[in-house]
Amino acid sequence: MSLQFSVLASGSTGNAIFVETEEHSLLVDAGLSGKQLQSLFTQIGRDMSKLSGLLVTHEHSDHIKGLGVIARKYKLPIYANEKTWHAMEKLIGEVSTDQKFVFETGKVKSFGSLDVESFGVSHDAAEPMFYVFHHEGKKLTLITDTGYVSDRMKGIIDNSDIFVFESNHDVSMLQMGHYPWSIKRRILSDVGHVSNEDAALAMADVIGDATKRIYLAHLSQDNNMKDLARMSVDQVLASKGFYTGEQFELYDTDPKAPTPLVLV
Repeated sequence: MSLQFSVLASGSTGNAIFVETEEHSLLVDAGLSGKQLQSLFTQIGRDMSKLSGLLVTHEHSDHIKGLGVIARKYKLPIYANEKTWHAMEKLIGEVSTDQKFVFETGKVKSFGSLDVESFGVSHDAAEPMFYVFHHEGKKLTLITDTGYVSDRMKGIIDNSDIFVFESNHDVSMLQMGHYPWSIKRRILSDVGHVSNEDAALAMADVIGDATKRIYLAHLSQDNNMKDLARMSVDQVLASKGFYTGEQFELYDTDPKAPTPLVLV
């Protein structure tokens, strides 16, 4: 049995992550158009109609834009917590009752041999949550869209084999950029997004012997760059005694191109 995944798209323009075992395949968020999602699936050699279900993190448009479209087209079950359901129902259009499932924060839902653990994060949505995938002793963590990483979150995600970790912005770029102060304040707040440096400090607390790959995700198109994010994270981790290329590798994600399917 194997656990594989691909970050299909990551960023403020749309987010989607594909996770599969030999028994089941799941899509976490569908923040792009149906056409875009179809193209991304084709690029990784997978068929969207074979999905077992759709997992939702929260109701912001860059996470649910194509959700209703593909759920209706392929008759797919959707899993979200109650508050997220209430917040997004009018946004995704009509979905059949038998496709709606409640997946509460802090619970575990099993898809065959794949156990999906949900956990709450700090973001300005109804009840945002992300996921840890457990399979045959392997652990894949997805954590973006949070203003900070609490000790509770760290305890849940600790020593994952692979992390898909938010590294949203460079603080200096954000502060000097063109965004109005209200948006800058929201991004920098405890319910906004994690900066490169804060992401790295959190990573230093959860990297373990099992950790082999870290993907930097949800980079701001206006307030970050791939090279800058990687350099900033590298420097902070090195100051904490963690060296990229020795114990683990750092990888980019992209708002338009999927990462290759990787075995966890």
